[in-house]
Order: sequence, then C-alpha cells, then structure tokens
Amino acid sequence: MTVAVFLGSLLGAMALGMPIAFALLVSGLALMFVTDMFDSQIMAQNLISGADNFPLLAIPFFILAGELMNKGGISSRIIGFAMALVGHIKGGLGYVAIIGSVIFAGLSGSAVADTAALGAILIPMMAGAGYDKNRSAGLIAAGGIIAPVIPPSIPMIIFGVTSGVSITKLFLAGIVPGVLLAAGLAIAWAILIRKSNYKAMPRKSVKEILTATVKASWALVLPAIIILGLKFGAFTPTEAAVVAAFYALFVGLVVYRELTMKDLYQVLVSAGRMSAVVMFLAAAAMVSSWLITVANIPAELTAMLEPVLDNKLLLLMMINLIVFLVGTAMDLTPTILILTPVLMPIVEAAGIDPVLFGLLFILNNCIGLLTPPVGTVLNVAAGVGRISMEDIMRGVWPFLLVEIIILLLLTVFPELVLIPLDWFS
Repeated sequence: MTVAVFLGSLLGAMALGMPIAFALLVSGLALMFVTDMFDSQIMAQNLISGADNFPLLAIPFFILAGELMNKGGISSRIIGFAMALVGHIKGGLGYVAIIGSVIFAGLSGSAVADTAALGAILIPMMAGAGYDKNRSAGLIAAGGIIAPVIPPSIPMIIFGVTSGVSITKLFLAGIVPGVLLAAGLAIAWAILIRKSNYKAMPRKSVKEILTATVKASWALVLPAIIILGLKFGAFTPTEAAVVAAFYALFVGLVVYRELTMKDLYQVLVSAGRMSAVVMFLAAAAMVSSWLITVANIPAELTAMLEPVLDNKLLLLMMINLIVFLVGTAMDLTPTILILTPVLMPIVEAAGIDPVLFGLLFILNNCIGLLTPPVGTVLNVAAGVGRISMEDIMRGVWPFLLVEIIILLLLTVFPELVLIPLDWFS
C-alpha cells in the first residue's frame, strides 16, 4: 500500500509538470497522510538536515572548479594536448574526444559540463574535417558520462551521503571502470571508422608534443593530486573539492591569465545556481527518504524480492533493469536520491558489497543520461552540435551499446571493481 502511494504521488506530481524537488515533497506529504503522522515541523527539520551535511559541501566546490576550468583556459589546453598525441591517427579527432573526456572527468565530475565543453570545441572541428556530425556528437555524448564514474564524481558524493557508503572508496572504485569505458569507446570508434576516409591531421613533432604537454601540465596534475590525496588520506573528498576549486582559480588567474574578475563574477553566479538546484534536491529527498524508512517501504520490497536474495547476480540484474528503465524517464540526481534509500536495505540484506553496488548504480544512471526522452547529456550534445534528437540517437547507439555491455561485465565479474579497489585503498 505505502509503495503504491509513494510511487503514485511521485509520478503523478511529475506528470503534472512539477519540478522533481517539489514532487519529492508531495510524495513525502502523501506518505505522512497515509501513515497518519502529518507534522509540518518534521518536514521542515528534514529539509534543513538534508542540506546541512558537511560532505555535500564538496558539490558546490566541484561545480565551481569545473566552471573555473572552462573559463580559465584549461579546457582548450587539454584538447590541444590530446590532439598533439593522437590527432594524426586515422579518425584522430574521435580519439581526441575520448582522451579529452577522461581528462575532463578527472577535473570536474559533471557529465553535462564536460559534454558542453568538449562538444562546443570538437563537434564543429570534426564536422569541418569531414566527420559524420551525428556520430561525432554521439561519441562526445557517450564520452561525457565517463565524468560521473572517474573521481571526482558529484553523483558519487550524493550517493555516498544518501547511503552512508564511503565516498573515498566510491571514488577509488570508479578509476578502472572509467578506463574500461574509454577503452570500449575507442574500440567502437575504431570499428565504425575502419571503412571511412576521414582526413587525419598532420603529425606533430616531438617538440610540439612536449610544448602541448607543458601547456596542459597544470590541468593534468590535478587528477593525480586528488587521487593520491584521497589514497594517502591527505584530505577528505570535501577538502579535495576545495583544493580543486582553489587550484583552478590559481591556474586561471595567475598561470594562464585567461580568467578576469568579470569572468569570476559570472562563474560564481553560474556555480551558485547549479549548486542551489542540487542542494534543494538533496534537502527535499531527505524528507521522502526519512518517510520511506518510517513507512517500512524497504522491508516491503525486500519481502517481495526474497526469492532472489540468495542469488546476488540475478538480484543485481533485476536492479539494473529497474534502474535502466527509471533512468530513461528521470535525471541522474533525482534517481539517486529517490532509489538509494529504497534499494540499499535490499542490497545489504543480500550481502552485496555496497561500494560495488554504488558503482554499478551510478554507471547505470549515467547510461540513462544518453537515453530519451530525458537524456540530459544527449540533449546537451544535440544543442551544442545543433542537430536534432533523432540524428544524435542514430549517432550514439553504438557507443551506448558498448557502455551497456561494460555495465553487464562489471555486474557479472565484480572482481573488475573490487580487486583494483583493494589495491587503491
């Protein structure tokens, strides 16, 4: 009964066009009425406690760091570095997009920001070089979802805060899957272009490669600082976000000198707006999360899934299917906030490693960013590339298929996540 009330009120509010955060509050109110415990003070307290969370401070700082990098000249130098390395290979700009996606992922942790930054520069460049525009935009969109997998990752912070799983372990667990995603995209790109006749760029000399590397070195050092700092306990994920923001500010203002005080004001406003949306979502989700627990919804779902609790693989496959279907209709952050408190008790009852589940859950949600009708990253790539949703869907599907295969591989062979995690930890 409570499960039906929760889902009915949530989906009904969303169907009316209500923003996700307010739909979460509506579902919380519905649960309050059904359980006969309506109290406006409880809602207010949970709203405040949902935002008053120290680890969540990492989100505005990582968002700020990403904005500073885009304005401060770091983005263009990363692309220049990748072009110096692989631009001369057949289909080289595609490999530039993949390498750029991995480096950007280690800087910002935002799929939308990375896709917009890379797409604005590379899609026109690839179209001008004779590349298929739909396929190019699809590749950049597929590469964009590497960002929430490789540390630092904003969705991992949200999941860690909501579930109580170590954010540091989630960060470290994402390194190998992120590399696998990049390798899978590179293989798919190589297969797709084998019969094409794309123009390759002139091979760079050793001196030019070294020059590009030196120019990009400030950007390339940051992911290493974050990963090593987390591994050796030099700072927490929240402190890592502050380090990233300060580092990006220093590089943009002092080293590259492309960031002006006028730009800084715009960057702060943009980061503040994005942060406010995420923080309000987190606060609203705390209300429904608390009521989900009080209404005993996880126990009801656990009882429903009891026949498959002993089979971890089958359970993970069922959860993957549910999350994938939800991801086609809902954005990444709301999905994490809504489903985490429902699914975590089931995962714990089945004895599944919570870090492994978190990684699979986030990767699955990231794939949802490439599926219509919502497909946030898909929309961003289509907008930047000035192509229709139908066209970009034709270009993205081979890469989407590869990322689904990698998700299934990680589900069937969890050692691909757990063994490297043990080593990194």
